[in-house]
Amino acid sequence: MSEPSQANKDKMWAYARKYAEKSGTAFHPEPGVTETVVTGLARHIEEVGRPLCPCNFYPDPKAEAKLRRWICACDEMQQYKYCHCLLFVTPEGLPITEYLPEDHEGRQAYGLVKDPTPDKGRAVARVLAKQQAGEADRA
Repeated sequence: MSEPSQANKDKMWAYARKYAEKSGTAFHPEPGVTETVVTGLARHIEEVGRPLCPCNFYPDPKAEAKLRRWICACDEMQQYKYCHCLLFVTPEGLPITEYLPEDHEGRQAYGLVKDPTPDKGRAVARVLAKQQAGEADRA
């Protein structure tokens, strides 16, 4: 695999820092984990034009990028505040599993990990909750 450009790495570092702040998460305490994920995101920008999650295998990465569900911050991060790449985690380095369905592999692997900043993040979950509240009001 080729090394991504410094410009794309810088872009992904800036994005990751901003998103961590916005979501109330921390980078993994082991710097190598964070560096690897950020580099993988930058590499995918060059390969498919989008920061596709580097922790999954995709038979067709370009087709997967069009579906958008694994574009960082992925659907799971936006809905459940769960980052399986371990880029956005608690200060202890654990992924937040509090909002995952109980049968989700993340909950099974890590147990219940509480969200230290429940007032931040989960953009998709907040939108869905507002939509559901609106539907209940109309019923």
